[in-house]
Amino acid sequence: MSGEQPQRGIADHGVEGVPDQGTVAENGRVPFDEDLTARIRELVGGEAGLTEQRMFGGLAFLIGGNMAISASGQGGLLVRVDPAKSVDLAGRPHTQVAVMRGREMPGWLRVEPNGVRSKAQLQRWVEEGVGYARSLPGKASDSR
Repeated sequence: MSGEQPQRGIADHGVEGVPDQGTVAENGRVPFDEDLTARIRELVGGEAGLTEQRMFGGLAFLIGGNMAISASGQGGLLVRVDPAKSVDLAGRPHTQVAVMRGREMPGWLRVEPNGVRSKAQLQRWVEEGVGYARSLPGKASDSR
């Protein structure tokens, strides 16, 4: 697996505005949930073309250069989905269409921490994000 690995060993359990989710790592600006990241990594570990990258205030998992799912710096997940399915998927408990810079973003969902407590809950979102990322044309990797 190529890509930047998350920083380890920096913990902050009392960050204001971030739900207590276990160990939280600093990504340079915003904390993200290391335990959730490890759970995602366990589910996507065998995917071809997988990379990890810090983006959107969290740690994102990309397939073929397209973001599939991220452990969000706001807590919970940011999941990339088919924009045509956004409204239906946002109807699931603990889920809403993501808002970026004050604007709703069809194709991007925020899932609150309570929506990914179980392995089955997380698995559904990982499958949704990975499935959509695989449907997109791959991006050429850069030389950073």
